[in-house]
Amino acid sequence: MDRELRVVLSARVFSDQKCFGPGVSQLLKRVDELHSLRAAALSMSMAYSKAWTITKHAQAALGFPLLHSITGGRGGGGAELTPEGERLLEAYDDYCRQLRAFADGLFQEKFGYLQDE
Repeated sequence: MDRELRVVLSARVFSDQKCFGPGVSQLLKRVDELHSLRAAALSMSMAYSKAWTITKHAQAALGFPLLHSITGGRGGGGAELTPEGERLLEAYDDYCRQLRAFADGLFQEKFGYLQDE
């Protein structure tokens, strides 16, 4: 078989609604890197208003703040992850890493024969 088969998984956390997933995770990583929700949104080709809405919905569903806003001034404003946001992001990344490792092994166990043909 010339094609390599693989499984693609993504994890989303729900309460009564979707709280957190790959998109929010990527947005928070960009905020952490760029120290700005606006810059993070721009780097993802996303409108600031959409990034703000996504963040607010996630925070409301989770019940804790993900970002702390820094008031502008001489150096400008910005944003940083709250300790809860950092912990959630770290836990989510670790969960996804372990989930992918397990899924890859299970995929090989169940579908590896297709790769041998």
